Amino acid sequence: MLRSILTLVLLLPLGGCYYMQAAKGQLELNRKREPIEEVLQDEETSPELAARLRLVQEARQFSVDELGLPDNKSYHSYADIGRDYVVWNVFAAPEFSLQPETWCFPVAGCVAYRGYFSKDNAVRESERLAAKGFDVRVGGVAAYSTLGKFNDPVISSMMNWDDVQLVAVLFHELAHQVLYVKGDSGFNESFATAVEEFGIQRWLESRGQVEDIADYFEAQALRQDMMSLVADARSELEELYSGDLDDEDKRRQKSNRLRSLGEDIAALLQRNGRDATSWQNGEWNNARLVSMNLYEGRLPEFRALFEQCEQRIDCFYEKARALAGR
Repeated sequence: MLRSILTLVLLLPLGGCYYMQAAKGQLELNRKREPIEEVLQDEETSPELAARLRLVQEARQFSVDELGLPDNKSYHSYADIGRDYVVWNVFAAPEFSLQPETWCFPVAGCVAYRGYFSKDNAVRESERLAAKGFDVRVGGVAAYSTLGKFNDPVISSMMNWDDVQLVAVLFHELAHQVLYVKGDSGFNESFATAVEEFGIQRWLESRGQVEDIADYFEAQALRQDMMSLVADARSELEELYSGDLDDEDKRRQKSNRLRSLGEDIAALLQRNGRDATSWQNGEWNNARLVSMNLYEGRLPEFRALFEQCEQRIDCFYEKARALAGR
């Protein structure tokens, strides 16, 4: 808690209201966390929550023993925040560009989003950016990493996921503590997604959950198909934006291409028996494409790196650090 307070004091001169809300949100999160062991011993803890927390404990130890992830105090505590998301990220991109707006911070460096602990604050920021002509996107986030600067807790918002997704995100967030490149959100998220993928495969194999492995990679393959549709749209839009058409023609063609992308993704999901509702909701714009590309833009590169290492974790981390110039 003292560390959080010191962070608050240090950041206030740097960014005014934004840093105030961030520091207050982190303070509140720290205040609500309890050691998982104490939560398990509490008679008021539901059997369902207790089972999920024991799963977290097993996965956390596995992450150290088998995946070489940090052996520290992260994810050894639990915080009930009483809402579906811990933060809401704001993404922005110019009307005729797929280059995201970036913001720079003392710890994380420059990133392609801005996080708020209040949805209302996130919406206000998106409205401010929209008024300046940016395409904007607000997305809720159920978990995030402080890169080991604080002892990150397991958050109640993470309990909305199934067991496989819960463990996968745990591995993903811990991976950020292994390697994080300031100013390169695409590298960081693709690296962490790669660690999540081979981590969850080894976790499920160790538990004999063969069917869950197949389901997980089926979902990953489906997402890859979605990203291929996004890549095609990005390519066409980049060509459109760099062309000589006037703004009205660009705006019309952009709208048509993004609408068809949404329809294509919805059709793909429906063919695979998946709910397409969330993909049909909300505006399709450049900021939404930026947010989608962030997590998987370089994933094939990291998958290939893992295979080059013959699936040895230590080799993979070493080569990833070399790729990052570390």
